[in-house]
Amino acid sequence: MTHTSEFTNSNKTGVKPTVIALFFSDTGGGHRSAVEAVQTAIEQLCRERGTKRPVKVVIDNVAENTHPINRGFVQFYNYLLRHNQALMKYYYAFIEAVKPNDSEIAWLFTKPYLETKLRSIDPDLTVSVHPMCNQYLARCLKETGLKAQSKLVTIVTDPNGDFWSGWACKDSDLTIAPNDLSKKRLIDLGVGENQIKVVGMPVHPDFRNPPTSSKEEFRHNLGLTRDLPTICINAGWAGGGNMMEVYKALHSVSRPVQVIFLCGHNQELYATMKRESRRSPIPTAVLPFHDRLADVMAASDLMVTKAGGLTTFEAIARRLPMAIDTITEPMPQEMGTAQILVSEGLGQRVNKPSDIVAIAENMVLREEFAARPLPTNYQLDRVDAVFEIAETLLKMAGVEFLPAIAMDSGETVAARPSSI
Repeated sequence: MTHTSEFTNSNKTGVKPTVIALFFSDTGGGHRSAVEAVQTAIEQLCRERGTKRPVKVVIDNVAENTHPINRGFVQFYNYLLRHNQALMKYYYAFIEAVKPNDSEIAWLFTKPYLETKLRSIDPDLTVSVHPMCNQYLARCLKETGLKAQSKLVTIVTDPNGDFWSGWACKDSDLTIAPNDLSKKRLIDLGVGENQIKVVGMPVHPDFRNPPTSSKEEFRHNLGLTRDLPTICINAGWAGGGNMMEVYKALHSVSRPVQVIFLCGHNQELYATMKRESRRSPIPTAVLPFHDRLADVMAASDLMVTKAGGLTTFEAIARRLPMAIDTITEPMPQEMGTAQILVSEGLGQRVNKPSDIVAIAENMVLREEFAARPLPTNYQLDRVDAVFEIAETLLKMAGVEFLPAIAMDSGETVAARPSSI
């Protein structure tokens, strides 16, 4: 399913807005989460500080929109995530070997959509948030002549040194990296050091903001006990992994616990889990994809998850400890993330389903975990990085903020301190 979204921060007519275009693909849910986080941060900065010209943000899951063949790659990727993650390493190796993002043939059937899209958007800044989009966008900007007015920025969302080589685009004017490990990987792949800015992961502000309801109220609304230690089992956007086996292993936990089970976009898993939960001695709320993950995390004391970059860093921002599913060997672009989380005390490995028993028996409540300082290694403490990312993009797009003086109400507006 394709999707295009737009945001404009002004109702002024007759004034050409500054256009920032954010491109991604729905391979898993992390890239969309990153784009929505950046869009929200841009919107908040523009609202807080005001801009001399309107700012318009356009987002598009461009990879699957370009051609049915590209859409097939996306769908196959998500099929493997949902049904056979053990094969993901072979998919990764295939993409690394074939490099479709550098293919002349692939460019021929990608070009028509990209040219039409970019000309219609007429962006002042083009942003890629997916490794399979970078090179195509760079080439299209150059061949359409739009490069003269639109810089290209890449935002990397894999926070380790083992990610897809497609992230490295030498033609990007700037690549925003989540940490020093990813910066080194980019340099090794040929990106100039002066083209890289280390900021952090683009985590949505919701994961730092107070939840929309208390944890007690959220649990109660799901039919759970208000004050019982709660484990969130997160099957991810695609609804895959070994989460059913982990859930069944929790039956051996002697400590009273309850579970919120997130099935993602996997209707088969949702139906299966509904049946399983009715037979289980553990109080369980089974949910499909949930668009308020920040509230789910705030109501949980432990999250079982695979090592997806965005999800795990959202949990870090929410101060939620993790149990990392490594029963199936993680994808290469996620293995490094799992190692970081474990080494820095933010997660524990689940190498076999029964490992969850000891983790659950000894877990602390989220409030106790949240009282500990975040580690500074690998920029893990940069939970507000999305605002620096947004401010960097606005500056590169040529956006000028209003002075911190009277707005329409006549009140002085305190600008967010600049990190540029």
